[in-house]
Formats: sequence, C-alpha cells, structure tokens
Amino acid sequence: MILPLLSARGLKKYFSVKKGLFSRTDATVLAVDGIDLDVHRGKTLGLVGESGCGKTTVSKILVRAIEPTAGEVIFEGRNIFTLPAGEMRELRKRIQMVYQDPYSSLNPRMKIGKLIGEAARVHGIGTPGQIEERVVSILNRVGLSSDSVNRYPHEFSGGQRQRIGIARSLILNPEVIILDEPVSALDVSIQAQVINLLSDLQSEFHFSYVLISHDLSLVKHICDRVEVMYLGRIVEEADTRSLYGSPLHPYTRALLSAIPVPAPGMKRKRTILSGDVPSPIHPPSGCRFHTRCSERKKDCETAEPVLRDTGDGHRVACHLN
Repeated sequence: MILPLLSARGLKKYFSVKKGLFSRTDATVLAVDGIDLDVHRGKTLGLVGESGCGKTTVSKILVRAIEPTAGEVIFEGRNIFTLPAGEMRELRKRIQMVYQDPYSSLNPRMKIGKLIGEAARVHGIGTPGQIEERVVSILNRVGLSSDSVNRYPHEFSGGQRQRIGIARSLILNPEVIILDEPVSALDVSIQAQVINLLSDLQSEFHFSYVLISHDLSLVKHICDRVEVMYLGRIVEEADTRSLYGSPLHPYTRALLSAIPVPAPGMKRKRTILSGDVPSPIHPPSGCRFHTRCSERKKDCETAEPVLRDTGDGHRVACHLN
C-alpha cells in the first residue's frame, strides 16, 4: 500500500460570529465540518463544490495559514500542527500555494525579481547571485522573459501575473502545490495556456497538486481523483473517470449536468437545484443536501449519511446508494 504524501483526517474549522458592544459570540459558522482527503505523490486531487462550501478554507488549513478547530493534517507521517516552529519553517518550503487572484496576491510595490526570490532569501537558499539566476530560469520556464525581473505587477496582464504567481511557488522546489481557483480570474483563451503550463510542470517536476475549483470541465482535464464538497462536508469521492462516468450523489449529478457541451445542437439533460445553499451557521439536520434534493426520502431529513465505499474506492454519503 502506497501511503499518501499529504492527508487530512477529521478536519474541522468553525468561525465565531461576534456581535454587540462586548463582541459576544452570536453564532458559529461550520465552514469545514469533518473531512478526510489524501494527496499522493505526483498526482492531482480535485476539490469541487459551489461557492461557500468550504474549499478555500481547506486550502488554507493545508498550508497552515489558519489553524483548524479539530482534526489533523499529516505530511509524510507527521501532523503539521504539532511541529515546532523550526520544523514548520522547513516544511513550508515543501508546501506552496497559488492564489485565485493573480493581482492582489502580488505586492504592487515590489519588482517581480524580488517578489519571486523573496522566499529563497528568507530561507537562506543560495547567494544573491544564485537566487537571481534561479529567478530568471524559473521566469523563462513559465513563459516570461528575463527582463521581467525589473518590472512591477501592474505592468503585466492577468495571465502573466498568474504565471508570476506560479513562478513564486516554484522557487523553493516544493513537493505539494495548492491551486486555489488558479484560472477563474483569467480570460478563457488564457486559461488553457495556464492549465497546460501546470500540467507540463507536473510532468517535469512530479509535483502533487490540490486543485480547488468549481469548474468541473477543468477538474476532469487535469485531476486524478476528485472530492465533492457540500456545506463543509465531502459527499462523494472517486477517481476522475468513475466520478464523471457514474456519479452516485444527486448533488454531483447536478454539478456535472451544468458542464457546457462543446457541440452545437447537442443537448444535455440539466438537473436544476431548487432553493439556495443553506446557511453554514444552521445547516439542515440529516443529509445537508436534502432541502434541495428532488430524490430525498424520509431518512434523508433525520439521519446523517456516512461516507461509505461502494467499490473500487468510490465513496458516497447518500441514503439512496
């Protein structure tokens, strides 16, 4: 059995909603409410779901940008939340992140060369000359010219800024890269270029990716395995071919039915979900999806479904399967 490079177990993150003069806790947002995931070396795990389901919160926990309420993240057999400061500093070199907005993630007052090389300087990797050479080399690898080092972020297009963000994540030779909606802010024509770049980099350097996205067609293109999130929980998990070929959860089927068909005149039967996503402050009892599910039965309203294996590693949390 091959152990995952990065995994999460029982991950929870609750946010307190403060109110009043004395900032008393008025409510609790159940942003992430008990999820498991595994990331294998050289593979890509997709985490999908509607906006507000907790995907980005998971990504921040995986890089320890925020602390979880409960659960653990295991990297090569060790819980990252119990590591002392010195060991955590070393670990940060091995897990990097590419953010959704390629502009706000870059300091507008820093030149590109300094932005990309800053992490190497902080970690004391190489002399100033060696860092400069590596920055130029990485810029060329992501499709930007060497004279970019003396320019500022506002001088680049959105697609170029995202390439800079990718270059910055590569400077420390990471093993895992978290991609939080890496192309959602880009034009469609540029999205394909950035996705092809990420695929080429993975083939060359054997990175492990965690792709956070709501774009199901993108996930199908580059992911080896997919987890579907709804209101803070995983409702279905499978390898990409199984999930897209035989989705078991009604929510997954609804998401897949919304993928545009790239063929004029060809139609796909849409599954239209009724109502809005419930509040994560007061999630529904039983199955959290039952308030929008046309196939629900009585058990769905009262009994919480357990994520169980239906064969070949395809897991689903649904009373209908």
